[in-house]
Amino acid sequence: MTTGGSAIAHGFPHLDTVRAALTALFRRLSHDTVSTFPTSVLPVDVAFDDSEDLHLGAQRIARAMVRQLHLPDARIVITFREMEHAATVELTAGPEYFVELNDRFRRHRKDIGAALAHEVTHVWLHRLDLSFPGTRDNEILTDTAASYLGAGWLLLDAYREHGPFSQKLGYLTPEEFGYVLAKRADFFGEDPAPWFTSPQAYDAYTAGRARARQDAHRPPLAGAPWAARLRYAKDRRAAQGARRTAPPGTGTGYAFESAPGSGAPLRVSFPCPTCCQRIRVPVRGHLQARCGLCKTLLDCDT
Repeated sequence: MTTGGSAIAHGFPHLDTVRAALTALFRRLSHDTVSTFPTSVLPVDVAFDDSEDLHLGAQRIARAMVRQLHLPDARIVITFREMEHAATVELTAGPEYFVELNDRFRRHRKDIGAALAHEVTHVWLHRLDLSFPGTRDNEILTDTAASYLGAGWLLLDAYREHGPFSQKLGYLTPEEFGYVLAKRADFFGEDPAPWFTSPQAYDAYTAGRARARQDAHRPPLAGAPWAARLRYAKDRRAAQGARRTAPPGTGTGYAFESAPGSGAPLRVSFPCPTCCQRIRVPVRGHLQARCGLCKTLLDCDT
């Protein structure tokens, strides 16, 4: 886990990997299991002031993360040392896992919860045997899982910029953290906005929420804006004329599909706005489709 450095990246450069991570979570866990994470870890459970013993407080917060991620038989052993990264975890067969935190957390106890959210999620993914190839993508999976399962709002709240001082934990940009948290808020009906103590974190959350809402307003979803609907109609006419697979226009997300000479009806595929799995439906006007992965009911105008 990195501290982000002085130059903090912004925007949505990892969005494809984030979306793949959301799909992987639902595929590996199922809708029913994901639904057992309706409540995030609460601020009171990770509050840490200077009057509390450093090691006892860190262990208390680690136990809160273990409970949040439904790992009752996992024990986290925490030490502090000087190192380049914010934290590391030794992934073993368990039940004990050794987490090292950067010595700077001795002075910045407020962010111990954020560091442990990431590292305990590594343990959770390890025990679930869920990973992406390559360090970068696997770390993005970890940030995404932590955020979607209710522990990762702390990672976004650790993002702060005050004059020459800047800090960010994790591999996602602040706006990408906001994007995942907004997806979680839509699925569970839980708004994390009141918990942010960092003004920059709140701004990043609103930016990510705006980007997440765009996913729910793209054709063929019925809530798409007028201009997008016009473009969709034009692409649909072209596909109907060709009667073959027609790639989507740049940034549209949808694609029309029909086997040449098969006589099968034209279909349109598009990403589910909740879990990002692609859904295929016939092109036949207004219909409702339920995502087979996350069970979201979608109002479509195909």
